Amino acid sequence: MKDEETRYEAVRSRDARFDGAFFFAVATTGIYCRPSCPAVTPKRRNVRFFPTAAAAQGAGFRACRRCRPDAAPGSADWNARADVVGRAMRLIGDGVVDREGVAGLAARLGYSARQVQRQLTAELGAGPVALARAQRAHTARVLLRTTDLPVTEIAFASGFASVRQFNDTIRAVYALTPTRLRDAAPRRGRTAAPGGGIPLRLAHRGPYHATAVFDLLRREAVTGVEEVDGPPGHRTYRRTLRLPYGTGIAAVEERTGSAPASAVHPGGWLPARLHLTDPRDLTTAVQRLRRLFDLDADPYAVDERLGADPRLAPLVAARPGLRAPGAADPDEYAVRALAGRRTTAHLVAAHGKALDAPSGSLTHLFPEPAALAGVPGPVGTLATALADGTVRLDAGADRDDAQAALLALPGLDGRTVADVRARALGDPDVAPPGADVPDTWRPWRTYALHHLHAAKETHVLD
Repeated sequence: MKDEETRYEAVRSRDARFDGAFFFAVATTGIYCRPSCPAVTPKRRNVRFFPTAAAAQGAGFRACRRCRPDAAPGSADWNARADVVGRAMRLIGDGVVDREGVAGLAARLGYSARQVQRQLTAELGAGPVALARAQRAHTARVLLRTTDLPVTEIAFASGFASVRQFNDTIRAVYALTPTRLRDAAPRRGRTAAPGGGIPLRLAHRGPYHATAVFDLLRREAVTGVEEVDGPPGHRTYRRTLRLPYGTGIAAVEERTGSAPASAVHPGGWLPARLHLTDPRDLTTAVQRLRRLFDLDADPYAVDERLGADPRLAPLVAARPGLRAPGAADPDEYAVRALAGRRTTAHLVAAHGKALDAPSGSLTHLFPEPAALAGVPGPVGTLATALADGTVRLDAGADRDDAQAALLALPGLDGRTVADVRARALGDPDVAPPGADVPDTWRPWRTYALHHLHAAKETHVLD
């Protein structure tokens, strides 16, 4: 009860820190919301709490049209946790259940389908099918509201097996037919097809120190694959993406001051646009951008822990909400970390697949590991290991296993592997060998290193 009373206090204060961490539903209205919903606070006796939107939907509640709980930032737990539940949630977010089914998800995790079902249901109130269904519904809503694609195409692009399943799910989740859900959205900004670009708002909780993230992406940008244009404060990051069904070009804008002043604990979003050759890749592309920009982080928890350290306190105060960027493609990042920026650009030019039509300075997809397997030296060895599965860096990879496999390869030292673990595997608590990183900074040592780097204390990273 104490925990539920704490959650109710978060609902009463409309505390956006907990958006995505839990959801609440109102028995008298049949609606579920995020904690920061601006509607009148319901009476405590009518409120039920759920760990996921899928659990609320499974209990028969529909999404609130005011706070759009399905569009809340993801729980920070799924990035931080290394157990089977955290790994499963990252894989579901990447669209594995839609592409490979529950059996494919279980195989990637090394468990039986029954074990995965039991663990997810026990902790999250919903199994993998229900979690994937909730994600499909959100993808469908985005496409219905932002494109003029035919409804039938949206149904299959969202991952539904049939139009009937699509219609039933949209009615259950939003209490509207797909047509009425589309009609309720403004027509301005809609595109005729995903080739014209799908506009998105990539939500985050709390403050977001965009300057440091865009500075890092500009320094790292690989010619032909990435670019960062515009003056500081108004930059746009663009890159090519290799996706399960096709290819894409993503554009994400630097944005500050996006939170309303009335918010108790404001969050915000980064404006983005996706150009996809196949709309079925929308969910996967969005999740990869979220990992790249570390949008599901909990900056309050990070800043509270690190801000208590005398060495880091002034750095945290100067950059609240500093993020630890990940990678849009884990295999790509591992190759880049080993090869260095200049050699990586040569690899792209020699082995990358050219786009059918260049988009500005974007001309190539980053080479697949199999295309680099013949490259002499450590890069080729790493690419071979990635291609044959000796090293796994996908969203559900076991971080310790991946680190051990990387260290067993020639040419990869401890610092490079630590970099790959932090960026490609999204581990928030990495300390490179020999770095002056005390245990009191756990479980956010990756973020501590970013603070030190941002403050020009590069001796810790170099």
